[in-house]
Amino acid sequence: MEFWGFSTSIWSIILHLFLLISASSGLGGGQLDKLALLALKAEMNDTLGILSSWNESLPVCKWPGIHCSRKHPRVTVLDLQSRQLKGHLSYHIRNLSFLRVLNLQNNSFSQFIPKEIGSLSKLQVLNLGKNNLIGEIPACFGNLSFLHMLSVEQNKLVGAIPSSIGKLKSLTFLALGTNYLTGTIPSSIYNLSSIKHISVLGNQLHGTLPFGLGLSIFPKLETFHFHMNQFSGEIPITITNATHISEFGILQNNFTGKVPSMARMPNLSSVEMDDNNLGYGADDLGFVSSLVNSTKLELLGFSGNKFQGVLPESISNLSTKLKAIRLGRNQIRGSIPIGIGNLINLGILGLETNLLTGPIPSSIGKLHKLYNLFLNDNQLSGTIPSSLGNLTSLSRLVLSSNKLQGGIPRSLGECNNLLVLVLSQNNLSGFIPPEILSLSSLSQVLDLSSNHFTGPISIEVGRLENLVALDVSENKLSGLIPTCLQSCRRLATLHLEGNFLQGMLPYDSFQSMRGIEYLDLSRNKLSGKINAVEGLPFLHYLNLSFNDFDGAVPTEGVFQNTSAFSIIGNTRVCGGIPSLRLPRCISNESNNSEEESIPKVKIIISIACGGIIVIIVLCIVLIIRSRKALCLLHFHQLRKALVKSTSRSSSLGVSHLKVSYGDLLKATNGFSSQNLIGSGSFGSVYRGILHQEERIVAVKVLNLQSSRESFIAECETLKSMRHRNLVKLLTACASIDFKGNDFKALVYQFMMNGSLEEWLHSSADRLPGAPFVQGYLNLIQRVYIAIDIATALDYMHNFFHKPIVHCDLKPSNILLDNDMNACVGDFGLARYLPNPLHAHESAPSAIMGSIGYTAPEYGMGSPVSTYGDVYSFGILLLELFTGKRPTADMFTDGLNLHNYVLLTLPECVKEIYDPVLLQSKEHSTIINAKMSNRNHIHNDQRQRVEECLVSIARIGVACSVELPKARMKIGAVLSELRLIRDVLTGTKMPRKHMIKPIM
Repeated sequence: MEFWGFSTSIWSIILHLFLLISASSGLGGGQLDKLALLALKAEMNDTLGILSSWNESLPVCKWPGIHCSRKHPRVTVLDLQSRQLKGHLSYHIRNLSFLRVLNLQNNSFSQFIPKEIGSLSKLQVLNLGKNNLIGEIPACFGNLSFLHMLSVEQNKLVGAIPSSIGKLKSLTFLALGTNYLTGTIPSSIYNLSSIKHISVLGNQLHGTLPFGLGLSIFPKLETFHFHMNQFSGEIPITITNATHISEFGILQNNFTGKVPSMARMPNLSSVEMDDNNLGYGADDLGFVSSLVNSTKLELLGFSGNKFQGVLPESISNLSTKLKAIRLGRNQIRGSIPIGIGNLINLGILGLETNLLTGPIPSSIGKLHKLYNLFLNDNQLSGTIPSSLGNLTSLSRLVLSSNKLQGGIPRSLGECNNLLVLVLSQNNLSGFIPPEILSLSSLSQVLDLSSNHFTGPISIEVGRLENLVALDVSENKLSGLIPTCLQSCRRLATLHLEGNFLQGMLPYDSFQSMRGIEYLDLSRNKLSGKINAVEGLPFLHYLNLSFNDFDGAVPTEGVFQNTSAFSIIGNTRVCGGIPSLRLPRCISNESNNSEEESIPKVKIIISIACGGIIVIIVLCIVLIIRSRKALCLLHFHQLRKALVKSTSRSSSLGVSHLKVSYGDLLKATNGFSSQNLIGSGSFGSVYRGILHQEERIVAVKVLNLQSSRESFIAECETLKSMRHRNLVKLLTACASIDFKGNDFKALVYQFMMNGSLEEWLHSSADRLPGAPFVQGYLNLIQRVYIAIDIATALDYMHNFFHKPIVHCDLKPSNILLDNDMNACVGDFGLARYLPNPLHAHESAPSAIMGSIGYTAPEYGMGSPVSTYGDVYSFGILLLELFTGKRPTADMFTDGLNLHNYVLLTLPECVKEIYDPVLLQSKEHSTIINAKMSNRNHIHNDQRQRVEECLVSIARIGVACSVELPKARMKIGAVLSELRLIRDVLTGTKMPRKHMIKPIM
């Protein structure tokens, strides 16, 4: 960034010196403020140009975001919230000595909070929330004795809450939520009698709530947000005295015991206590009746606890302003009160996973604003009330796993906003109403499985064009599979198993459902050929067992992996891959006499010969017209044509697949933008389907202005390497397009699960043809991915006949197959090393890879080496487990990803790991430990995880040290990662200090 022709750093130094001189020379206070603000501006990245008018043309007090005192021209307010500002906060802010309000909320400031802020003695409002600030909360904040509001929420702050905050006797608003804070709440903070709003949600704090809360402690309390931490103990009974409180939130902690009465809380608008261990026995829900006086109540959340007892009738008498009731996942008995229909503003009603009995009251049909209704996993009986059809706002209706009887009310067809309908595992019967199958709004799930439905599947099912998952399995449905299923083009999961369906598979229907991933047709009476489900590119599970199919079993796609499909119970099928051990398919002609077969063979041979002659003539014509058209069958031919050099002959060795420009044009739908997977300076990558093999592939079309050499390098590198953790090159094409321009492309095996980059940093700007990535990687998956990458590097560096350096290792070049195995790809910058005995020491030329991942010595002209790959791997490993790119905005002024992790070793390393690894219940457990959340893991298991996290960080740091020869060898890295894997999966005990600390 430049400012008036000077670089940022030079301008900052000049201003700093000027401020010192000005202060000593008695310069006016207004001028000092002006210079301080210009110093702040110099260290900000103003993407919207908001600060462009901070110049000599306007007085300081008229600058945007600035307010001054009426008595004297000194700056009292600096308000730049939500201005998309970046950079870091300069210590020059301390010179704004009359500042009363500092509001920088909702920007992208990074780095540490400057301790100079503690010298702003007149400050009353300090709001730094919703930025990317790191480090600890400065203890000097305790000097701001006039402070009323302090907010640093939604940053990346670590460490303990400073006890000095307890000195801020005027503080009414304290927001520290959504950071990485640890430890307990300092007792000094509980002495702040003026506090009205306190939020520490979304941290890693622990401890208990003090007795006196709401009485002598925080007597003026209005909002209390302690959720998503590790607090424990009982809720103090004194909370009932918090008569001013409006919001009380402690969800996702470890609180136990009885919930006190809330009868004296008339202003209460929300109570959230979900996902704790609350409950003590018989009358656990007595507190519900005490909420009748809370006439402003809008949210009531107690799901995921241990509440027992009967659901009280008094729930019907709660505030008519109630918008959500969450009582699911408890042990609540009784029936749903008829008076529930009184809560006319209810939008969410969650009573799932309890012990409720009796019918679903028809009065629920009065809740016209209801959009989520969850009553599943209870013991409800009777019929589904037809009054539910009145709920036209309903988007999710889940009644599964009950004892409901009768048919599905046709009135549900009036719920035109329904996205999810789940009625599975009941005793429902009769025909499936066509009104349900014609609900075009159903775009997520329709699950009617495990009931007693009869009759055919209505052709109205074709109107579910946007549905992703359809399950009508385990019923008594009969007739044919409807051909109109071909209209359901978004369908990814289809369950029809366990019915009486018959007839042949509708070929056109299944071939139109190109996005299908999971298909189960087992245990029906289906017959005919299997080829209708052949060639579906995304199908990864197929069950056709126990039907009456006949003929050849395909050998491509899903049929290549015996664990991905089942055809048992079909006695008339043949062929398939050898591991199936099915009988060979015999042609019908084999049953005819030899005399009859010979003339037919002669006719076939004659036709074939004639056809071959025609094809040869056409080929000659095409070759003459295309002038130099050459598609690779052997790399020897490619090299001879492109670089006119000699070498030993070698073929692709994978598939004698020959493709032309026309083939690739057709396979990618004319290189359509809808098939585009990725692009860069090298060119573009498209998803395509080669019709001669019905194989889905990735086509890398080279930009010949910048990638001609990389094309040759990639072919040279991959022509003889074979490894399960290297991307598989199928063939290459060097030709000319239909306009006579040179055309070069590489054709790879398509990797269904996309790149590691997409899993770590998925975004809304995903290209249309790229694999859809939804979800995140858990701890074990990340360890296996790291092992796969290290295995590939170990093969390239140490076990290939001529050592190879990749030179561009980064997440976008790591691709994941169907089974989430990682494969290293993009060898456009790869180089052979000259001498296997000195592979790690030298190479003919230096290569610059990608910013953030390239070894620092490459920038100084050092030759390519295996050390460079190890550095890139170390950075990639740290990114894999922290979720932070090495190019993130926070890494400036000498701070990089390596140092960022190094500074936390070993005690605080958990603070910088990807939050989903530590905060998510699924990811915080060891792979085989079936426990509900991290706090329930046995101590030795938790210790295993924590030791492994430290070891991973140490490996990443040891691989990315600045001195090349000080980095770990990739073989040692691989051994340590495998040990970590074994420790996490429980097959080995941890070794003390797996990796020595890097100092």
